Amino acid sequence: MKLCTYDTGNGPRAGVIVAEQVLDVATLLGEQGGLRDIRALLDLPNDPLARLKSALGSVSANQGVPLASVRLRTPILQPPTVRDFMVYEGHANAGGTRQLSDAWYRLPIFYFSSPLRIFGPDEPVPYPSASEQLDYELELAAVIGREGSNVAEADAFAYIAGFTIFNDWSCRDLQRDEMEARLGPAKGKDSATSLGPWIVTTDELAPYIRDGRVHVRCTLKVNGVQWMDNNGGLMYHTWGAMIERASRDSRIVPGDVLGGGTVTGGSIGEAIRNGFPARYLQPGDVVEIEVEGIGVLRNTLAPKVNPDPNYRFKAPPLAGPASAR
Repeated sequence: MKLCTYDTGNGPRAGVIVAEQVLDVATLLGEQGGLRDIRALLDLPNDPLARLKSALGSVSANQGVPLASVRLRTPILQPPTVRDFMVYEGHANAGGTRQLSDAWYRLPIFYFSSPLRIFGPDEPVPYPSASEQLDYELELAAVIGREGSNVAEADAFAYIAGFTIFNDWSCRDLQRDEMEARLGPAKGKDSATSLGPWIVTTDELAPYIRDGRVHVRCTLKVNGVQWMDNNGGLMYHTWGAMIERASRDSRIVPGDVLGGGTVTGGSIGEAIRNGFPARYLQPGDVVEIEVEGIGVLRNTLAPKVNPDPNYRFKAPPLAGPASAR
């Protein structure tokens, strides 16, 4: 199934896409008052995805509204948490120019990002006012479908509702400052994260899943020009290992988002090293990520909000693009 959050002009609602039509999930499940987004669906008791799949067997697509007529929102309007990992060796070692620690190979490393600045497909993303060096990061993300604690790697896929596209917008100048102080990333990352265009359930992606990884082609274009092309399955740690790490001595809950980290080649520094005509992003740029089996996540960078050239937390200039996390 393709699960989306959509708006026909009366506020966001959880939907499921069938043959280019969007069907209202609350109506299908008999939920009074509607469901605000896919997180609300996943929070329902008694295996809501199985119940939804069963309900779809007795309806026709023409009971919905045309996909082209609705505004798609980010599937999870406000995730409980956003954990972003770094499991692609080619990104982490900056194309072989950086020595990785033993800990990187032992542990799926992650940080917590902000769940409060989530943007959906075709939604304008404001260019951060304190940055001059904005980067994208092409990632896959798993959305958690059931609560768990201390989940074993072998059992982890049972906790994944599905996968979506994740763009980890990164202010490289701000990130460099705070990480040189041995803390972060924080302000380098929390201005925006894009998710969408929908969540594809794990069963539908089964043909691409092997050895705990999702082997899908990932491409990225800026203003229609290709800057990246690689495979999302070329990861060192598995999705199961990430979920095991996230849930150890902690909890994962429905609607949590786990980004897998930048697919190798999926940042500006890497694009330059790979010979693409890349540069730092500017207001007006259109960034388009396409992932096989999922779809396209597209955003346009809007102008800066309240820019102040003398803002005291602005970072000094950096010589050139870097693929730092």
